[in-house]
Amino acid sequence: MKVLLQRVSEARVEVDGEVTGAIEQGLLLFVGFCKGDTHADVQKLAQKVLGYRVFSDAEGKMNLNVQQARGGLLIVSQFTLSAETKKGLRPSFSSSAVPAAAEKLYQEFVACCQQQHPRVATGRFGADMQVHLVNDGPVTFLLES
Repeated sequence: MKVLLQRVSEARVEVDGEVTGAIEQGLLLFVGFCKGDTHADVQKLAQKVLGYRVFSDAEGKMNLNVQQARGGLLIVSQFTLSAETKKGLRPSFSSSAVPAAAEKLYQEFVACCQQQHPRVATGRFGADMQVHLVNDGPVTFLLES
């Protein structure tokens, strides 16, 4: 499981011209799943995302997590994160989770975040989405299980 985490001052995702999720300050999370990812991976990365300290404290140091900063979460499924890119000029998706398994894990990840955080918005799994964001910093981290 991979989560590309971006600190944003605002972000939104659209499907067919309709906004399906939007946040102001917070974290935009692109989430991808690989074969073999489990419930434990989902739980571990949800906890890590919620506790990851990427927001500035009063002294300007990255010491606050999204909950302490009172930010939102925008969670977007990102199939291409699971691509193998070490060889050649075309990504391979042989290590990606099959869509049904990935969707189940995605929904579980969203639910886990919703149980612990009051402001969670999402894209639509498997849809062609347009993501608009203002990366704050820029601050971007790749988290893996």
